[in-house]
Amino acid sequence: MRMAQALIFVDDVPRMQAFYHGTLGLPVITAEPGWVRLDAGEVVLALHAIPPGPALPEPAPERIDASIKLCFHVEDVDRVRGTLIAAGVRMREVQRYDGMTFCDGIDPEGNVFQITTR
Repeated sequence: MRMAQALIFVDDVPRMQAFYHGTLGLPVITAEPGWVRLDAGEVVLALHAIPPGPALPEPAPERIDASIKLCFHVEDVDRVRGTLIAAGVRMREVQRYDGMTFCDGIDPEGNVFQITTR
């Protein structure tokens, strides 16, 4: 068994597509209203619309209650972090541990993601 797809339920599919495709650079595989599939390497990242709820404040609060974090491999965490900050992405401080470098960021709906050399 291997993971084929990770799915995020989102309030605003176009906004999240703009982030994961336009900002993080994941190529779009398919896109239709309420459903987008992005090429995240060995795994597809899918964005699935949920019924609209109350409007999220701007910026959206971090979803610290989430039990899953998407992690994206990069060669140079410091460089990519700087590029993401310049693009307006909220990023935490870079961490280094046992030869690994990683940094958490917050997507437009408050989901925590990570860039990592792991």
